[in-house]
Amino acid sequence: MISLPPLSLYIHIPWCVRKCPYCDFNSHAVTGEIPQQRYIDALLRDFEAELPGIQGRQIETIFIGGGTPSLFDAKGIKQILRGIADLAPLSASAEITMEANPGTFEQERFAGFREAGVNRLSIGVQSFDSARLQQLGRIHNRHDALHAAGKAREIGFDNFNLDLMHGLPDQTPETALSDLQQAIDLQPSHLSWYQLTIEPNTEFFSRPPTLPEDETLWDIQEQGQALLAENGYQQYEISAYSQPGKRSQHNLNYWQFGDYLGIGAGAHQKVTWPALNQITRRWKQRQPKAYMDALKPISGEQDISQQELPFEFMMNALRLTEGVNSDLFSQRTGLSLSSIAKLLDDNRQAGLLVNDPRVLAPSPRGRLFLNDLLEQFLD
Repeated sequence: MISLPPLSLYIHIPWCVRKCPYCDFNSHAVTGEIPQQRYIDALLRDFEAELPGIQGRQIETIFIGGGTPSLFDAKGIKQILRGIADLAPLSASAEITMEANPGTFEQERFAGFREAGVNRLSIGVQSFDSARLQQLGRIHNRHDALHAAGKAREIGFDNFNLDLMHGLPDQTPETALSDLQQAIDLQPSHLSWYQLTIEPNTEFFSRPPTLPEDETLWDIQEQGQALLAENGYQQYEISAYSQPGKRSQHNLNYWQFGDYLGIGAGAHQKVTWPALNQITRRWKQRQPKAYMDALKPISGEQDISQQELPFEFMMNALRLTEGVNSDLFSQRTGLSLSSIAKLLDDNRQAGLLVNDPRVLAPSPRGRLFLNDLLEQFLD
């Protein structure tokens, strides 16, 4: 029988100053004044409609993403978080993360965000090289990026993430590692260090830049992981590295196939219904105006079929370097582990999964060929 997993909440704020050429998220460049109050009203109306999905649980984590959520003022963020707390039980130790740009304008709001209830920042640095920041369409510079981390720590954020890209146009292992070393020197509690990829429906897809060759990308990855380990950052997911005790609890809930409500334009959610032995995905209207205008902003909904569940579960769980306890498969999917026993045995023998029946975890080789491994769990 399927069990009710922990619950998180994702809040999407879709506006940004300028759309970056690599970005395929649901973000929209600001034209005129952001309708902050109208959007907040829509968010809380959306959340109230999703309350049946809570099913007696506390919300364990909140993540405010975008777009650029730090374009909202602290008063607006406080109104959102208070509105959520008035409608639903929130864990006293809830991790509440907010994405922020390192620009001076947003930095001036960091203290207000903390006072509003945000206890973890995720700062979108991407690079400390001003020339490459321009290539990426970012509106901040090296000085802003360096100052943002210090500002966050100064006002009391002892838990913050830096987003940093590698594999940038014309980047060498030396310049990539210099970027990474600069991030490490700022001593964030968490680093999201990930390779730039070219996604459909982006400017870079239409006009692709010259990216490093595969051999260079491999050198960057290998040397960068060694550098992070030397400095006490443990890799626990494909692109996530943390100091001890500072893993992203919100993202861990995703990867462990937990539940999450999603509110805001284009937000997605996954909710388990034990009484129906069913897991349902739902997504919201992508366009901010359509989202705000709608009484029920649901754009689509789909039950995850029994045949899809093994792939859906593994697609998340196998991102974790340590994997998950084997019992979690049955708890989160309602399926018997015996239903995928042959696949597990075959991949253990092939050296793609750790040869331990107590865990579902990729081996070092499995992490290198993760897409090939996951495809085997497709129906």
